[in-house]
Amino acid sequence: MTVLRLLRSLATGALVVGAAALPASAALPAATQSDDAAAGTTWALEPADEAGADGRVSLRHELEDGTSVSDFVVLTNFSVHEATFAVYASDGLVDDDGNFDLLPSEAAPVDGGSWVEIGEVDGATPRDGGGIVVEAPASSSTVVPLEIAVPAGATPGDHPAGVVAELVQGGDTALQMSSRVGVRLHLRVAGEVLAQVTPDVVASYSPSWNPFAPGTVTVDYTLENTGNIRVGADVDASVTGPFGVGGAEASAEHREVLPGQSTVGSATVEVWPLFLGRGEVVATPLAVGEDEVPAALLPTTTGFRVWTVPWSQLVLLVLLVAAPLLVVRARRRSAARVQARIDAAVAAAAAGDDPQGSAAGSADGEAPAGDAPDVASEGDTVTAR
Repeated sequence: MTVLRLLRSLATGALVVGAAALPASAALPAATQSDDAAAGTTWALEPADEAGADGRVSLRHELEDGTSVSDFVVLTNFSVHEATFAVYASDGLVDDDGNFDLLPSEAAPVDGGSWVEIGEVDGATPRDGGGIVVEAPASSSTVVPLEIAVPAGATPGDHPAGVVAELVQGGDTALQMSSRVGVRLHLRVAGEVLAQVTPDVVASYSPSWNPFAPGTVTVDYTLENTGNIRVGADVDASVTGPFGVGGAEASAEHREVLPGQSTVGSATVEVWPLFLGRGEVVATPLAVGEDEVPAALLPTTTGFRVWTVPWSQLVLLVLLVAAPLLVVRARRRSAARVQARIDAAVAAAAAGDDPQGSAAGSADGEAPAGDAPDVASEGDTVTAR
């Protein structure tokens, strides 16, 4: 399986394109060069004229559809030995880290990169997939002509592309390292341009379990360039509660989004939970670097709603309401137990009074009626029988 490693560096006036799929086996020696440690090969690709490097940082052209322009790049082999390079063009993109890059070498360009034809160079051979393969002598520079032809009917706006010089390694091993450096091509087709970015938003709420602290609304968004020129973007996310209370906001910035492409971002906003939050994400396009943008930089707004249920506050409220009720209930139960004990004691005392009273009557000399003695009082007549 072939594993590609695309070393990034910044050539003098040239932008590196590529991404590392494997850790670099050696550090790059300087920002103006690309180095392959195994072969000891160092090279650069720069904008040029017929005589050599001309000091530009990139290739910039604005053309009418159906027209063409010629330009040049220069390939310099700084090594003490000759090396073989593939020089070809491809479509541009911006990677997840916000860096400009090109399609992988095995992918065929379909936009601006397909409009670039690499010219003839002495001793060069055609490359499969477009471009040329050229052997560069040690410590030498090779000027490579370019022909940029915009097809008729091409849409107005930016069509990012680039030209790269990739080291061609010999041998047929299972592991191949691919290193390339390149020059960026800013290619704009004349016509009406539109600078616009549109956010697609998903929001979620995470409560704080501290009832005296706000929760967090996370706003995840995909920012799509729905215009036709490259722009940067300022993104402002805001959330408010019902009737606009409890508002908060956060901001982010994106350096570059190419036409028809998108980037992702996220913003976090601390809000007090008021059951339902209403928010919006406002994306405002910005000019990139020294670009001239002949179009209005108007913001685009996407609204959203998010449930912000105050769980911790509701728990606290339940506790505050339940606590007095529990206290009253506990007191009632305690009073009931005390009263039950009192009633039991009174009942027990009442039940013990009757036997004690009877015993007391006998002790006082009172005899029961049925046992009264047959005694005659004074003055009574006694009849003897």
